Order: sequence, then C-alpha cells, then structure tokens
Amino acid sequence: MCRNIKTLFNFDPPVTEEEIRAASLQFVRKISGFTKPSKANEGSFLAAVDEVAGVSTRLLRSLATNAPPKSREEEAAKAKARGAERRPLSPGAGAS
Repeated sequence: MCRNIKTLFNFDPPVTEEEIRAASLQFVRKISGFTKPSKANEGSFLAAVDEVAGVSTRLLRSLATNAPPKSREEEAAKAKARGAERRPLSPGAGAS
C-alpha cells in the first residue's frame, strides 16, 4: 500500500484535491490496516481521511522552494525505471 503514496509537492501543474485525497486515503488505509472499513468503523475512517487531506492541503500550500517544478511525466518515467530495476525480467520471461 505505501508505494501508492506519492510526493505531491512542487509539481507543474500543481497537485489536485483528488490527488491529495487519494494519498490521504492510502495513508489512512495503511495505518488502520483496513482496505475497506466495516460499517461500524466507516465514519471514523472517512473522518480521518478528511482530516489528513485537510492537513496535507495546508502543508502543501505553506511550503516554499527555490527548486524548479518537477514534471509529472519525468517523475513517472523515473519511477518506472526504478521499478524495472527492482523486477528484472527472468530469462525467457514473456516468450511464448
């Protein structure tokens, strides 16, 4: 689950509310251990997602940097390359 939480600061175009909410949902899922909470825990779970999203939004708006904004495409390509390094194809993989 943790790998789904992405860096959200200093991108062009800026992060969206949906991206912040998705990262917040992943964070709450990770710390609660629930992928989908029971009905009894659903209210607390969703309230936690809302609070984490709110705090994250305030944090991202308050941060400053002199670094140029990162490109989403370049960062995605780097992540794909790192993934390929972690999971090299075994000999004969993909051959029919």
